[in-house]
Amino acid sequence: MTGDRDAKKKSKKKKRGGSKRKMTVEQAVAFRSVSEWVFLDSQSPSSSLSEWVDDFGVQKSAGRRVVFELHCHSKFSDGYLSPSKLVERAHANGVKVLALTDHDTLSGIPEALEAARKFGIKIIPGVEISTIFNSRGESSVEEPVHILAYYSSCGPTRLEELEKVLSNIRDGRFLRAKSMVTKLNKLKLPLKWEHVARIAGKDVAPGRLHVARALVEAGHVENLKQAFARYLFDGGPAYAIGSEPPAEETVRLISETGGVAVLAHPWALKNPVPIIESLKDAGLHGVEVYRSDGKLAAYSDLADAYGLLKIGGSDYHGRGGHSESDLGSVNLPVLALHEFLTVARPIWCGAIKDMLQSYANEPSDANLTRITRFAKIRVPKGNLPPSQGEDLIERCLSSWLTVDERRNAEFEDIRSRFLNTSIKQASAEVILEKN
Repeated sequence: MTGDRDAKKKSKKKKRGGSKRKMTVEQAVAFRSVSEWVFLDSQSPSSSLSEWVDDFGVQKSAGRRVVFELHCHSKFSDGYLSPSKLVERAHANGVKVLALTDHDTLSGIPEALEAARKFGIKIIPGVEISTIFNSRGESSVEEPVHILAYYSSCGPTRLEELEKVLSNIRDGRFLRAKSMVTKLNKLKLPLKWEHVARIAGKDVAPGRLHVARALVEAGHVENLKQAFARYLFDGGPAYAIGSEPPAEETVRLISETGGVAVLAHPWALKNPVPIIESLKDAGLHGVEVYRSDGKLAAYSDLADAYGLLKIGGSDYHGRGGHSESDLGSVNLPVLALHEFLTVARPIWCGAIKDMLQSYANEPSDANLTRITRFAKIRVPKGNLPPSQGEDLIERCLSSWLTVDERRNAEFEDIRSRFLNTSIKQASAEVILEKN
């Protein structure tokens, strides 16, 4: 009897990740590079970490693990938790890098950053943008496509341009949700718009999940899954479209504003191949391939075929229940993380450099705000001493760029211009804190 129990335990252990083995040289190099970026604010962890991986190339260690969560939502879109509670839960689950990717808004990022300071978590400012893909050819079919955008610590360049697009989408979400309520009423399912708006919260653009929650609360369906399966699925009897921009244009906009563009949950698409092909031509960087239940081979093969990054995230909303993947539950191989950062870091570095360059050329309030919009930095009235201007640069960048990246010729030129210029500002008190 004892032998049977032991055999079952071994079998379960094997399913969870298999045997533990020494990292290959390639994995070890990748792990040290990823760790260097993750722990820029602290002493290098490499000497205190055991370099082991499981059968899937996921780093395992008795020391500090490098857990990335690259897809989650807060109350600022259709999540249940505030950004601070989301960060707190991520910390409890061992997450070291968290990308908050609310639908069509960056509004939750400042709160997430503030909370992350308490727990030593690095926040990647992100957003999941709702778009529409129109297939080419005789039978043109529209399909909703979501694109994840990942930005640097300074956020998007040309924020006003991106925010205008996001604002239009959010306005369309209000009209879309109202249309869904109207369709549900015509289906003899009484539902009030005020009910949906109350669930969404003040100033939050409602989505299908908010309508689904209203259906559950009204007693029309037993759970969220049933609400989507019966009424709210793509093309369903209560489905409606909003004012989503074309997917290709959105990918180009993400690239032009210093972001990394990744196709979200491709398994939800009806025709993923032409979509991936078209978006790759527009500048798509990657595809979600990993979920909490493992790697999806079909989409991994597609990513390989088109030379795209392979990442993933839990898509956590905080609704609870056993069916939802928790924060940090997606095991991303260390090589996949390294490839992601290898592509992302030069893009982010270039975006930060451009924003600092604009500020050095024209040291205005507007340009300073573009650099510090996600940091707790307020600038004093009058002149900002040049030395404090240099300190501002260091504080903005020290947790995001390595010493070598910060000390290249272009950043040195910007730094010297700060030292030789008296910068006038017109705001209040200054507080310089690391991200």
